[in-house]
Amino acid sequence: MTGPTKSPEDALSTAPRSPNYRAASFLISASQPQQCPPDEGWEVAFAGRSNAGKSSAINSLTGNSKLARTSKTPGRTQLLNFFRLSDEQRLVDLPGYGFARVPEKVKAEWTRLIERYLQQRQSLRGLVLLMDVRHPLQPFDRMMIDWATTAHMPVHILLTKADKLKKGPAKASLMKVRGELAGHAGLVTSQLFSALKHTGHEELRATLDNWLTDTSVYDEEE
Repeated sequence: MTGPTKSPEDALSTAPRSPNYRAASFLISASQPQQCPPDEGWEVAFAGRSNAGKSSAINSLTGNSKLARTSKTPGRTQLLNFFRLSDEQRLVDLPGYGFARVPEKVKAEWTRLIERYLQQRQSLRGLVLLMDVRHPLQPFDRMMIDWATTAHMPVHILLTKADKLKKGPAKASLMKVRGELAGHAGLVTSQLFSALKHTGHEELRATLDNWLTDTSVYDEEE
């Protein structure tokens, strides 16, 4: 990944503070990459199957149940939805994949939109990949991980709906995921998360804070 051309001194002087997630606000929806906000600053995308709870996780993190639309049927999640944290920091809710009850042609269009966004977006600093703790590492999940790690894009896995399992089985699922992805150590991390119980925020915020304040992108051409 490459980013805006700045000197290390400029990067240090303009590095943003850790964002206030509670101040998040809806910015814009985009059906094409050219409709996205200016490609500058720091951005983290949330991806996952359409039943993994992406919008619920964003709402839980920000403390705003109406920020990202949650529904059992496709809605705004057909688009790239951008949420403003500050002038240079954003969260992005990507279209869900998998269980959405839409024609195959529409699913293919969503997939192409996600691919173009992930390949072209220079301000993208990391990918939060959500999976149901009871059904982790489905084929498309693995595809996303393979793409991201090949591109040296860090991935943080949220095993969502952790409240659906008792503590022991939930922990076992987490350990299994970590074991299967041990070969990606350093690029892929994982944790348990429950939007219903609002648990897992601290670990998630720590990862997001690191990505959304990282100035190392400006040193890559040194």
